Amino acid sequence: MDFPENAGRALTEHIKAIAGLPTDTTGGVLDFFRYRQVAKKEVVQQADRECTTLYFVVRGCLRMYFADSKGVEHTTQFALESWWLTDFLAFEKKQQTGFAIQAVEPAEVLSIDRQSYHAMLDAFPRMERYFRILYQYGYGAAMLRMKYQQDMSREALYRQFAGLYPDFVQRVPQYLLASYLDITPEYLSELRKKRS
Repeated sequence: MDFPENAGRALTEHIKAIAGLPTDTTGGVLDFFRYRQVAKKEVVQQADRECTTLYFVVRGCLRMYFADSKGVEHTTQFALESWWLTDFLAFEKKQQTGFAIQAVEPAEVLSIDRQSYHAMLDAFPRMERYFRILYQYGYGAAMLRMKYQQDMSREALYRQFAGLYPDFVQRVPQYLLASYLDITPEYLSELRKKRS
């Protein structure tokens, strides 16, 4: 294990909290990961390249985004401490991804490549439960987000998001949050003024 103790502890505690796996299961799991410090605005996954890496955020914030035909960036996901991020479909299918991943603020991540990921699952079959639960949560969250975006006004969507993640709203730059909520930064500024 070649990374700070707090990074390994963050992952093992998350595994225990989600899947209830014992310490003897999670200890050797760390050997499959690499520790990395990421500078603010550094891109760790380029779009239109093969997606080979899965990221666990120890500290900081990452975002996943794509650029449309006009070059406008659209943020699709954020990942804060103890969240995972990758293009899961491209990761599993060994395909190019249409998404890029960038650090919103200085970050520390644990990363695992596809080959190491599958070797880890072979070595620790109980980790399948952990990732199955994560994928179920992620799929459920994506379905809710789709429903909210279709069903709620932009103002209601912002209010709900700010209510659920107040610290997050303070950490993420306004233009990125606007991109995620599919509104203009100007309109987001108006909504923020209404709340104060």
